[in-house]
Amino acid sequence: MADLRRQTHIPIATGERLFSRFDFKNLFTLGAADIVQPDLSHAGGITECKKIADMAETWDIALAPHCPLGPIALAACLQIDAVCQNAFIQEQSQGIHYNQANDLTHYLDNPQVFKFADGFVQIPQGPGLGIDINEDAVRQRAAEGHRWRNPIWRHPDGSIAEW
Repeated sequence: MADLRRQTHIPIATGERLFSRFDFKNLFTLGAADIVQPDLSHAGGITECKKIADMAETWDIALAPHCPLGPIALAACLQIDAVCQNAFIQEQSQGIHYNQANDLTHYLDNPQVFKFADGFVQIPQGPGLGIDINEDAVRQRAAEGHRWRNPIWRHPDGSIAEW
């Protein structure tokens, strides 16, 4: 990735599958990324991702937290974004094709907290992460269970494609 980064003007973003600041340290020291995308749900939560973001800032690397997992994850990411100078964009999965039956606002008593306008959303201001979870909705969906599997997509030649 470092070689690729040196050969292109296109910013290289990575990190949603790295799990600690020690994993990210290799990217920084090798000069392998312009943008890091830690996933708060997988990379140690708010504290660890704040440390990753701070390390990235010292290397002049931008932050774009990876967030496909629901309202708690998005609320936590927005809190990180609010305090990190290098945060420049926030991934979210509201209304995305693979979440239609299970959209992140379905689990909230206050879905308006994630009202996007012109590509922006306000940082939730309430207690804790600023969201109110609809615990009955969570229990109902938990009782149904799920067997989510990573979709298998293929290129026209039949080879396996990644997200």
